Amino acid sequence: MGDRWQVEVDRGVCIGSGMCVNHAPEGFRLDSARQSHPVAAQTDASEPVLAAAEGCPVEAIMITLLGSGEAVFPPEE
Repeated sequence: MGDRWQVEVDRGVCIGSGMCVNHAPEGFRLDSARQSHPVAAQTDASEPVLAAAEGCPVEAIMITLLGSGEAVFPPEE
């Protein structure tokens, strides 16, 4: 992919399902309150991280392109 992403988790929306960790264990962790957070706020674009965002049952994960802020997920409509 070649792009760099900013990855954020809306902890007010996160329900701690762990789906993100299942899809991208190198990209997400659950804390002691079972809330997700990215391992690194800025990361290289990767299919597992995108799959984690797409698989989140409450769409708590937002991915934007570094620099431009263009939405990667959820896509702007």
